[in-house]
Amino acid sequence: MSGLTILVLVVLALTPAVISELCNQGDKKALLKFKKELGNPTSLSTWIPKSDCCSKTWEGVLCETDNKTYRVNGLQLPQLNLSGPYPIPPSIANLPYLNYITISNDPNLVGPLPPTMAKLINLRNIDIHHTGISGNVPDFLSQIKTLIFINLSYNNLSGTLPASLSSLPYLVGISLRGNRISGAIPDSFGSFSNLQAMGLSGNRLTGKIPATLANLDLTMVDLSGNLLEGDASMLFGSNKRAQEIYLAENQLGFDLEKVQLSDNLYALDLRLNRIYGRLPKELATRKYLTFFNVSYNNLCGEIPQGGNMQRFDVSSYDHNNCLCGSPLPSCSGTLIAERIIPRKDII
Repeated sequence: MSGLTILVLVVLALTPAVISELCNQGDKKALLKFKKELGNPTSLSTWIPKSDCCSKTWEGVLCETDNKTYRVNGLQLPQLNLSGPYPIPPSIANLPYLNYITISNDPNLVGPLPPTMAKLINLRNIDIHHTGISGNVPDFLSQIKTLIFINLSYNNLSGTLPASLSSLPYLVGISLRGNRISGAIPDSFGSFSNLQAMGLSGNRLTGKIPATLANLDLTMVDLSGNLLEGDASMLFGSNKRAQEIYLAENQLGFDLEKVQLSDNLYALDLRLNRIYGRLPKELATRKYLTFFNVSYNNLCGEIPQGGNMQRFDVSSYDHNNCLCGSPLPSCSGTLIAERIIPRKDII
């Protein structure tokens, strides 16, 4: 056999091995440790040591290939199906190029977020929802300055909201819905630089909404299902981009007639509060408004006529002091005049 033939055979023999090792070996080692620390769930059975973690055969693993670096930059693990209670392994911090993490729908994922996650200095999105993770919303998240979106909804998180989160310069959205977070909304939450969406519903938040939130220009805010009280008018404004405002099931009390509405408003839910005054006439001119409910408040006066206001059924308006007009019964001017002034016991 000639030397040239031997060389060709050697190259052919080595080529598959080279192709199978596109994945960075440090990332591969970290993934295999991550899998082991989760009890080797069957959902990660494709994570095989002899295969390439960047070949798209490893379930939920995504790699950066733009610069031919082949570093693991994403984990999408919607259903781990863990066999028992396991915390998020600290070894997740050994994936330094991670841009986003999605872990969801597994009640057996428990315990607090590991502090080692603060080392993920390239992380943009953290999306861990519908799990059993617990403990406080960690203050160390404020150290990950690259974060754009935080979703830790429908877990078992408790404690108070870290004031330091507002220091995240690029954060666009935060959702902490459906946890057991208590205490007040920090005043510092009015100093987010780029925040557009805030979801804090279904918690145990108390006290007044900070006046500093008037500094924000949110397209979506959801504070429903808490124990908040007092004024919420700082969330409104004709110069704001607000599309969705959800404040239902609190103890809020303010004069709704005095608020100004965004032209882009298409969802407004104020059910089950102590809101008083008249409905703003501008509601009839908001052509995008498709969801509206002010039931179980202390509102009075005639429902604005026109636009989409009569497309909402009685359930959107009932159980108020003296709202009237279509789709409710017609108004009595004397009754409205006598009752439009809010009573001291409802404000």
